[in-house]
Amino acid sequence: MPIAVDFLPVGDSNGDAIIIKYGQGDTFYLQVVDGGYTQVGEEMIEHIEEYYGKDVIIHDMVVSHADNDHAKGLIPVFKRFRVGSLWMNRPWLYAQEVLDNFHGNWSLEGWVKEVRANHEYLVELEVLARGRGIEPKEVFRGAQIGPFHVLAPSRERYISLIPDLDKTPPPYKSEGVVKSLVEAVRGVLDRIKETLDVETLDPNPPATSASNETSVVQLGLYDNRKILLTADVGPVGLMEAAQYAQSRGFLSAPDMIQIPHQGSRRNVTPAVLNAWLGEPNGGNARRGAALLMVGRNKTEHPRNKVKNAFIRRGYPVFLGRSTTWMHMPYGYDLRGSAMTPETFSYDVEDD
Repeated sequence: MPIAVDFLPVGDSNGDAIIIKYGQGDTFYLQVVDGGYTQVGEEMIEHIEEYYGKDVIIHDMVVSHADNDHAKGLIPVFKRFRVGSLWMNRPWLYAQEVLDNFHGNWSLEGWVKEVRANHEYLVELEVLARGRGIEPKEVFRGAQIGPFHVLAPSRERYISLIPDLDKTPPPYKSEGVVKSLVEAVRGVLDRIKETLDVETLDPNPPATSASNETSVVQLGLYDNRKILLTADVGPVGLMEAAQYAQSRGFLSAPDMIQIPHQGSRRNVTPAVLNAWLGEPNGGNARRGAALLMVGRNKTEHPRNKVKNAFIRRGYPVFLGRSTTWMHMPYGYDLRGSAMTPETFSYDVEDD
């Protein structure tokens, strides 16, 4: 049975807007994962109407995490199409479990009101869904969305990250200010050399944001294909996903992997890539394909050392920016131009 993944342009910034189609002939299903900012959502509507039909049903809509550049564009898409299920995590649902992490002046009601106000686009999606008689579903490890298995985050880890989210009140103790100051003074980028046998990817990089680490990691198992969608997840979430996949017998090199967070150096490590993709093989034997969509003005992404790390493990990297979209079909006809893989970069940033 065929399956295809469309990565849509995300404009000048970053974010994700992904459409997955699976099924045979006229009997097919759509899953939408993220929708970028609002304008990206409008463009996603045009894309769906052109390629999948104006009366199509989106069987599953997934908000990978609560960042604006992933969630806002789903509002016009939800308004335009019928949606079977809406999957998203809402931090205010766990207020009772996290309230002790915050200043005692916060009442439960006041904290919930504050957090909902800071996630107005999630609230709007919630209202829209309930207006159609749909209750949004939690999207934690162990859930299944069509042929996709949710590997991360676990409910426990998600709740542990809530006090450090940018859009919740500051907890009693926070290292965010210190971390931001350290990063601000790191200075000018230096250049160092890499080869197919020499890797400089940091085994212990500066932490990505708590919000990124809440990203939903999904593994599609369909017609002997494995498709790993990662959103903006960091090394902790990716390793959690690998461990859960191993416990379920799913852990092996995927046919396609989305490079997390537009190729940021904070989101992958050699250890987690080895767990998912296998040890470096010098790029001599292709194991699969690595894809990412990057905003037009984000010329710093993907980081060369991240791109090299995927190539080194047998995953040629296919990159799209805001003027193109990528279509990865297994069993469906190829649309648009064939993609050209990125070249290995011997000069990499040491930042």
